[in-house]
Amino acid sequence: MRLNTVVTALVLYCAAVSAAAAAEIGDVLPNLLLKNEHGEAAEIPDFGKKLLTFVYADIQAVDLNDPVADALRASGLDGEKIRGIGLANLKDTWVPNAVSRMVIRRKMRKYDTIILSDDDGLVASQWELGDCNDQSVFIVLGKDRRVKYLKKGAVRGREIEAVLELIRRETAD
Repeated sequence: MRLNTVVTALVLYCAAVSAAAAAEIGDVLPNLLLKNEHGEAAEIPDFGKKLLTFVYADIQAVDLNDPVADALRASGLDGEKIRGIGLANLKDTWVPNAVSRMVIRRKMRKYDTIILSDDDGLVASQWELGDCNDQSVFIVLGKDRRVKYLKKGAVRGREIEAVLELIRRETAD
């Protein structure tokens, strides 16, 4: 019985520590050195210069947030003020990198954007996203490098409208 109490306390403690380390609205994020489509080192473009939207996805969840990305593309928002960027989580996938890079190139053509690859899990660790295996994370980052919106999982329905409204407010002059 006492062992169960200790195990329960340990699980609760670990959950609290995990929750405390998670990225939150208002957190300032650092720019990261990832890899471009050629496997060369590349920083995230326009970091601190434009409002950025990110889809950070494991290849198994690569299409999960296409609805919000499609809505952003169709929204007519000012490309001088906002940029969408894909971040491919290659660390947590069992899919071979050659196949992953084919998927990345397809997404780059579809969204006319760049997608940087994260071979080492830097995005998840440096941005305190927690376990991103089989996940898609959608992030809105302001010019001030502060998190304006963050959701692990699918952004759908009214959430998409709320994201668009948030971006409109953040980019209004």
